[in-house]
Amino acid sequence: MKKILALHTGGTISMSASNGEVHTNEENPLLDSQFINDNIELTNEVILNKPSEHITPEDMLVIKKKLQEVEREGIYDGIVVTHGTDTLEETAYFLDLTVPNKIPIVVTGAMRSSNELGSDGVYNFQSAVLTAASDEAADKGVLVVMNDEIHTARYVTKTHTTNVNTFRTPTFGPIGMVYKRDIRFFQALIKQQACDIQSLKDGVYLVKAYAGMPAIIFEALNRPDTKGVVIEGLGAGNLPVEVVEPIQVLIDRDVPVVMVSRCYNGVAEPIYDYIGGGIDLERMGVIFCQGLNGPKARLKLQIAVSGNMSDEHLAKYMQDAVS
Repeated sequence: MKKILALHTGGTISMSASNGEVHTNEENPLLDSQFINDNIELTNEVILNKPSEHITPEDMLVIKKKLQEVEREGIYDGIVVTHGTDTLEETAYFLDLTVPNKIPIVVTGAMRSSNELGSDGVYNFQSAVLTAASDEAADKGVLVVMNDEIHTARYVTKTHTTNVNTFRTPTFGPIGMVYKRDIRFFQALIKQQACDIQSLKDGVYLVKAYAGMPAIIFEALNRPDTKGVVIEGLGAGNLPVEVVEPIQVLIDRDVPVVMVSRCYNGVAEPIYDYIGGGIDLERMGVIFCQGLNGPKARLKLQIAVSGNMSDEHLAKYMQDAVS
């Protein structure tokens, strides 16, 4: 008999629809769902009841500490976290970076509320519980289970505003599938080391590049409380010439500046050698982060800053595609 704990944090999976409007319930309807599996003992606990847009990194830290507390108790064989989908990938990746877990941790959500036609909440929840109860799901970091697919928290992202098949892993694809009778993994996950922070520092920002981007955006970030900046650059990691100088000012102040691509597929890498090109930016001291999107890279940089990493350690941590 596997013992699984479900920690509920809110989101569409816990909401109901009325006259076309989706709203938060006082009580999570998943608590009444019947999980039919004689080999699993399921325990439910509500720790938050928030739309995912209201979830903050501080809330993520609360969830992280709760997960570690549960693991220390040694009662459960796996943990499921239910979450709203808009920021699900960020919370999942935050937990992946900070929880040195030994038992499976699976995050899931829903695109349709509990009483909508074709609601996917109970199905995704049961799939996540089955995954958390699988021996093969152990030691794979935090997983995201949606619509019969198992993804790594590191690379999964929401790709459609309303479609139930919204969670995808660009470039790499899912690492496993949920079948009617079992869970199957098809890819091995590169291991990583958790950064076990206990508090968070603010002042890490995300900026998206665009044609004609003015210098004033980065000039506005040149302030004493700025701890780091992540840029979703153009193409493989390039920027308009106007912003190069104010970025150099930030770097000269020892503010880490990290580059990812705003492209849906591919990775950021220094290729072009002209002002604002990736090679030029790398010479300036911009750190290239491969494989992550902007929101996840921002969280990773915030964790690095909160962990008081040295400049060299921080750069290696952000550059390392397997961390």
